[in-house]
Amino acid sequence: MNILAIGPHPDDVEIGMGGTILALRAQGHTVTICDLTDGEPTPIGTPERRAREALDAAAVLGVERITLDLPNRYLTDTIEHREKVATVIRRLRPEILFVPYWVDAHPDHVAAAALAEASRFYAKLTRTAMPGDPFYPRRVLHFLSTHYRLAVQPSVVFDVSPYFETKMRAVRAYASQFGAERQNEWIFDMIRVENQYFGGLIGVAYGEPFVSRELIGLRSLDQFV
Repeated sequence: MNILAIGPHPDDVEIGMGGTILALRAQGHTVTICDLTDGEPTPIGTPERRAREALDAAAVLGVERITLDLPNRYLTDTIEHREKVATVIRRLRPEILFVPYWVDAHPDHVAAAALAEASRFYAKLTRTAMPGDPFYPRRVLHFLSTHYRLAVQPSVVFDVSPYFETKMRAVRAYASQFGAERQNEWIFDMIRVENQYFGGLIGVAYGEPFVSRELIGLRSLDQFV
């Protein structure tokens, strides 16, 4: 399948579903990350440094990365922004969209969830100036990369045990955001503990949670963990 993961800033997708991306790629699927903004300004980051870090993280995950020019800190769900994201969807034609969870303290994360879902709808429109043929991804899953400490009930948990350490390499690529320079190395422990918790819920070492607004159907029983 073609899969598109949409994040508000470079690093959000890696935190929320880096292990799942690695697992999906190992299964032969094509995964693309689309960052809605470049994530800057931040306290010690620069656009150039953040772009290098994002490319390094993408190389660890083995995926293509697209960065749109929407404004960090001022991300909004507008018609213009919907058309930009919908154009990406129409070009890549992903069967599944991964987008942020819709509850968050960071306004960009909330806006990204609304924008991504609206863009999914816009991507199927006819009689529009948007380039590309209409396309409607058939499934949306929300990943968790939140600033709240939420007790979210996931719809599914993906076993990422074989891929967790590689995921953390991708997260650590963002040295301007996490680690010694920012004096926030505790974030790495937090990610590990959270993924251990969700993994424990399904009896594996590490898991990444996802939420679906819609019911998830099954055609076979051979994928249960």
